[in-house]
Amino acid sequence: MKLIIRTFNLKLKDPFTISRGTRTEIPSLIVELQENGVSGYGEATANPYYNTSTNQFVEELNEKRSIIDTHFLESPEKYWEYLLPHFKNNMFLLCALDEAYNDLYTKKLDIKLYEYWNLNTNKLPLSNYTIGIDSIENMISKMKKTPSPIYKIKLGTKNDIEIVHELRKHTNSIFRIDANCGWTPEETIKNSIELKKLGVEFIEQPLPADDWLGAKKVFQRSELPIIADESCQIESDVDKCYTFFHGVNIKLMKCGGLTPAIRMIKQAKHLKLKTMVGCMTESSIGISAIAHLTPLLDYVDMDGALLLKDDIASGVKVTNGIITFSNKNGIGASLIEK
Repeated sequence: MKLIIRTFNLKLKDPFTISRGTRTEIPSLIVELQENGVSGYGEATANPYYNTSTNQFVEELNEKRSIIDTHFLESPEKYWEYLLPHFKNNMFLLCALDEAYNDLYTKKLDIKLYEYWNLNTNKLPLSNYTIGIDSIENMISKMKKTPSPIYKIKLGTKNDIEIVHELRKHTNSIFRIDANCGWTPEETIKNSIELKKLGVEFIEQPLPADDWLGAKKVFQRSELPIIADESCQIESDVDKCYTFFHGVNIKLMKCGGLTPAIRMIKQAKHLKLKTMVGCMTESSIGISAIAHLTPLLDYVDMDGALLLKDDIASGVKVTNGIITFSNKNGIGASLIEK
């Protein structure tokens, strides 16, 4: 196989603010694994919260190029196991390589990735559209500009309940709340009472990731389901979340790709936890990879490419929450040539 590396700066339509800060562009790395004229694509975006940068990604990939440019192994699962010892400290890169290999492997089989997994795409969950923290006026404007059956509202301000009250006046859509670790246990319990009245489906990661004592208290007393995000990053975290959360939001870049994500989803289902896969702000390469997991999920958040000013790729589409697969094999995505 041949490894090709590209980096991009993905500019956002609007500044995107969560409880940890504001971003106007997202550095992205696209890996291409090529064999005999067939290419597979994967993506990793850089995120300061996880101490990642595209420069670091490129440097590490070049150092380990000989490991990656290996013979064509039997399956994506075996290739992931082969890569794990070399990338165990960089799940973002492992994710990009795993996505690319899944894409390449299923293209060589002349099938779509979900077909390789024997999944049925007739009934899929609707995706949400995310509204970042802003003035109430701007949040209402963004919501009106992009109709969606479900909105994820980023919170973690001093007037969170007021924000949701005002947004609710302008839509009957379902709300999901993501506080990005910005609340205390007491705030979460109190807020859950009011938010339930406002048509909120669940609250995502209200507390800091390591506040397990607080998580237990919230789990027992919240009026709404609580979904783990920052508290559920790698495979071993799923078991930890049992009896502390009602569900888990799995991010491919945090866990190391599609291969471990499927195992995490199956384990969560075994524990009777709600299953969700979320995205970073990323192009249609990463979003298309996520789409193939949707037949297994209760919820999905794959609006990352919709937040971009200009997507660098084409692939799976999300329109008004509805997911439409492309007619291409593999993950169904390709870079847009300019």
